[in-house]
Amino acid sequence: MLKLLGGLLLAFNLNIVTADATTNDQSELRLLLQQAIESSDSFKDRFDAEVWLLDMSSRLKKLLPEKKERINLLKVVHQEAKRSDLHPELVLAVIHIESRFDRFAISRAGAQGLMQVMPFWLKEIGHPEDNLVDLKTNLRMGCTILKYYLDKEKGDLVRALARYNGSTGRRVYSDKVLDILRTHWFKR
Repeated sequence: MLKLLGGLLLAFNLNIVTADATTNDQSELRLLLQQAIESSDSFKDRFDAEVWLLDMSSRLKKLLPEKKERINLLKVVHQEAKRSDLHPELVLAVIHIESRFDRFAISRAGAQGLMQVMPFWLKEIGHPEDNLVDLKTNLRMGCTILKYYLDKEKGDLVRALARYNGSTGRRVYSDKVLDILRTHWFKR
């Protein structure tokens, strides 16, 4: 997995896309979010998950000192990242930059929770009663959105991260996420 992530970091296409998502893209993402909210998965390999949890827990300790909360968060991150076919370390890097692991964070634009998901998505997918502060809801939606943008950008992580953040055409956000991924969340 480290080799694959390293390859992602080295193989970026540095071209920046400036076009916004079309209505069809929004419909496709809406459908993916509906499916994500309604599905459920768990760890596939208990031993690998335990090794990963121990490693990531030690890295997260300064930001989330309470052990139970930290382990629970990591389990859900691992589960939702794998369900979306994302690397859990990438999801942790996004959370680190988006909310610094504050599940109650609200941005100036109104994005909520760990992955700073915009609340309009709840209405769009027919789940207006869901709560974006809920760990599983926020991570499931955030991971689904990130994976959608990664697929739309044909694996170009820089462009996908810029779209996720709403900063298409700029690298600042993408560079922050990639830097924290490389310096803090990569398996050593």
